[in-house]
Amino acid sequence: MYIGRFAPSPTGPMHFGSLITAVASYLDAKHQHGIWKVRIEDLDQPRTVKGSDKTILDALHQHGFHWDDEVIYQSHRLDIYQSFLSKLNEKKITYYCECSRKEIADSAITGIDGMIYPGTCRNKILDSNHHALRVKVEDLFIEFEDKIQGGIKQNILKEFGDFILKRSDGIYAYQLAVVIDDALQNINTIIRGSDLIDSSSRQIYLQKILSLPKVAYGHVPVATLNQKKLSKENQSMPINISNVKDNLIACLKFLGQDYEVVRKENTLTNFWATAIQLWDISLVPKIKTIEI
Repeated sequence: MYIGRFAPSPTGPMHFGSLITAVASYLDAKHQHGIWKVRIEDLDQPRTVKGSDKTILDALHQHGFHWDDEVIYQSHRLDIYQSFLSKLNEKKITYYCECSRKEIADSAITGIDGMIYPGTCRNKILDSNHHALRVKVEDLFIEFEDKIQGGIKQNILKEFGDFILKRSDGIYAYQLAVVIDDALQNINTIIRGSDLIDSSSRQIYLQKILSLPKVAYGHVPVATLNQKKLSKENQSMPINISNVKDNLIACLKFLGQDYEVVRKENTLTNFWATAIQLWDISLVPKIKTIEI
């Protein structure tokens, strides 16, 4: 059975870009009679805005989303992440790193998703005190077929380097937590924004070394305004809850769907029923960004 998810970070109210991802993941799951779960990714507590999780869940409810199972919070699962991290430590494929961002910037080259760590601390023996924990990656290619963007092939070592699993401030890394959560929630299909497409190969690599099931990925275009991604960091405007139908129609249009037929529905229930029936992932634009 198809099991998908929507996993927002509670760093502010929901904006149009997040709603696009929610709509795409929901429609893809429900079109295939699947399960759709919601997870609150609140690992980075310094960035978390109090009460925004409730605001996001309320926005989803107001727009007619119905999620399956209880909503889980990453901040409640730290012991789980540590148990998986301990397995990697026992395999001796992790190491502590004392490099600052400036030191890395001075000695590394820029990759497709930030600086490529040059392995400065790979052979050092350091303790955990105020040091980040990195995984030793192999020199190999990770390949997968994205359901929207097509074939992706990346060399994990040359394009990313040894990446962080636990930050020097003690916060577990996004890459580690989502892989563990997806596996434990039995997620088998992930539809999300294309800004995360370059995270996929690292997550596939972690699935491999942790002996976790593989996941299918599909990355929808990211909405941009003035060439900047819609995000809470860029002070994007929250969605207007009083314009629920207009918001959803805008998402369908953005995703290349037949929104004119769905527009005719008079109730939110009928709107979703028709949108689910007509959903066609092959119509989603096969590009990384769309200016709105």
